[in-house]
Amino acid sequence: MDWAVEAVADYVANVRPRFGCEDHPALWVTERGGRVKPTEINARFVAYRDALKLPKELTVHSARHAYVTHLTEDGVDRRFLQQQVGHENDSSTAIYTHVSDDFMNTMLHKALAPALAPTSADKDR
Repeated sequence: MDWAVEAVADYVANVRPRFGCEDHPALWVTERGGRVKPTEINARFVAYRDALKLPKELTVHSARHAYVTHLTEDGVDRRFLQQQVGHENDSSTAIYTHVSDDFMNTMLHKALAPALAPTSADKDR
């Protein structure tokens, strides 16, 4: 998802400076110099989702789950993921992960491959 990195970099370089909040600790700021609140993000997300006629099940929180899932499938360290989403326990982060069947099959194959590999004794038969 390189486009996401490019989009955030573009926002930081070209949009955020227009708000005049260079020293503000938040990434997403308002035109008045405040932090964008979760309720505002959710309201805007819902408006766009509905305008695009996307399923009502699609929420900002589902994007959080997708973020964790995609990073998991890309092999990102689990401790890093846990810190990213602010979970104290890895088990909480695991609940967020909904990996694809293809990913699960690939991981299972990798895990079982050493045990299923032919041994030298098998070759001698």
